[in-house]
Amino acid sequence: MAGHSKWSKIKRQKAVTDKARGKLFAKLGREIAVAAREGGGDLNFNPRLRTAVDNARAQSMPNENIERAIKRGTGDLPGVSFEEVTYEGYGPGGVALFLECLTDNPKRTVAEIRHLFSEKGGNLGQSGSVQWMFERKGQVYVDSEKSDEDLTLEVALEAGVESFDSEEGMYVMSTTAGDFHAVVESLRKAGIPITAAELGMVPTTMIEAKGRDGEKVVDILNALDEHEDVLKVYSNADLEEADWTKMESN
Repeated sequence: MAGHSKWSKIKRQKAVTDKARGKLFAKLGREIAVAAREGGGDLNFNPRLRTAVDNARAQSMPNENIERAIKRGTGDLPGVSFEEVTYEGYGPGGVALFLECLTDNPKRTVAEIRHLFSEKGGNLGQSGSVQWMFERKGQVYVDSEKSDEDLTLEVALEAGVESFDSEEGMYVMSTTAGDFHAVVESLRKAGIPITAAELGMVPTTMIEAKGRDGEKVVDILNALDEHEDVLKVYSNADLEEADWTKMESN
């Protein structure tokens, strides 16, 4: 995204999502439950769960909500069973869109997502239609005021980070998908506080979306993000400052 750091982009995405606090907690709870179901309820032996819980706490999700989500995942509490699914396609102006979802009814979800794509000027594609335009990467953010740069860099390099940058008061580290949890755990063991950490799809090339196309891309991104089954929306849209501002105000 031209003119913006990675951290600016993360903050902007969070600003959009955080407005619907209840919906955000529901999505975070689903991620926690699925992580607990797949790897057990012990944070010390389930890196995915540990990261999901840390991210939930960073969003001020109450501990009782977190504990309930873990128990639903492990089967200690009754609850709906969710399935991980992905959808991909093209948005206005030919931008690529990749969605990660959790649903208890894939048939319902795909129908609703297809309708949103069509309604907002996009097309839902087949599996693999745009995934090749993205790489799965880990992103880790550490507050530079709360950690020593030399120590953070040393630990990160030993753990296998691909890149280490300092921007807007943050140390920003990029990892391969395979090294992500090892990097996060190494930083934690060294006592380095992590502001945010996530595995996500990073576009390999960007597509400019300006003027009316930019407005349409913002519209479809907001609509998809609002869907209760959508956890994350990734795109390769290079938006203008004015369009990011519109996302923040919606």
